[in-house]
Amino acid sequence: MKKTIFTPGRTELAGNHTDHQKGRILAAGVSLGLTAVFEENESGVVTIHSEGYEQFEVKLAQLTPMPAEFGSSKALTRGMLSVFKDWGLNIGSFHAEIRSTLPAGSGLSSSAAFSVLIGKILSTLYNDSRVDPVVIARAAQEAENRFFGKPCGLMDQLACSLGHCVYVDFSTNEITPIEADFSEMGLTLCLTDTGGSHAGLDSSYARIPNDMVYIANLFDRGVLADVDPAAFWAKGWSKEDRPVRRAMHFFGENERVPKMRDALIAKDGETYMKLMNESGRSSEELLNNIVTSATGDTKLAEGLAYSRTLLEGKGAWRVHGGGFAGCVQALMPTEFFPVYQKEMEMKFGEGKCWEIKLA
Repeated sequence: MKKTIFTPGRTELAGNHTDHQKGRILAAGVSLGLTAVFEENESGVVTIHSEGYEQFEVKLAQLTPMPAEFGSSKALTRGMLSVFKDWGLNIGSFHAEIRSTLPAGSGLSSSAAFSVLIGKILSTLYNDSRVDPVVIARAAQEAENRFFGKPCGLMDQLACSLGHCVYVDFSTNEITPIEADFSEMGLTLCLTDTGGSHAGLDSSYARIPNDMVYIANLFDRGVLADVDPAAFWAKGWSKEDRPVRRAMHFFGENERVPKMRDALIAKDGETYMKLMNESGRSSEELLNNIVTSATGDTKLAEGLAYSRTLLEGKGAWRVHGGGFAGCVQALMPTEFFPVYQKEMEMKFGEGKCWEIKLA
């Protein structure tokens, strides 16, 4: 008998590049995502057909990482099967038809949503639907790290797997659901795809955690969350050094996340937007994940600069997700959204700016 499962994409609300340092994050599942219609079989082969793409197969007898597959849905499928098996969970073969409502280039974490979707299918078919969403998220992270070739933290997978707004402190393992609805504050949250390509950016992404770990190691710690902030700031660092700037971003952002959580809970849109702008400026000026020498692509920088022109004094804007290419996240009074959307689409193309609703 065929079954159906939906997995949402995710939007990062706060905590830009803090998760891989065991920091704090605020993220949410969104109304857009992936839907799978699937059924088990006894072929020993998993077959996946995603709408608009060629069908692929993964044999249960071949579950080791294959570098030639890095960056593909096939790699994520093989990874989820392998991790489930390694962790003592049941696996088996199935066929799935997958349809996506995630816009291309949306930055809504389609890779995390896909790997979580595969985990949910395996939980449903072969584990009596009892695999904890956090376990599925951790398996998805492992699959992305080892099989997909993406050195990501756990934020994306948790938001996709839990399917709602969540505050996470990775240093204490606190995971707290948050009631969040921007419409109740009279605000609209949106993304604009500026058109930059993520191709060839793996080294730029990897350099961020490497730089942060370098600073943590100076304090004999493995990640920045284990470093005393007071001890860090007491050093009187120079902002000329990129690893120092990125560590400065981490400590500032890590303190900002619970403040944004509290503003969201209190439905205090003014405070939330003020903090969101602080987060965005920190990413631009300290984290430096807007333009990379790898591509020289300035589209994201242009999107942020144009958002400043349109929203200064009215709303908030920041880089969405990993950076270097992709989307601008913006928040503004709902009545101003049609103006912002029209202006951003005139600059970046029709259909490139859309409202996102939290799941």
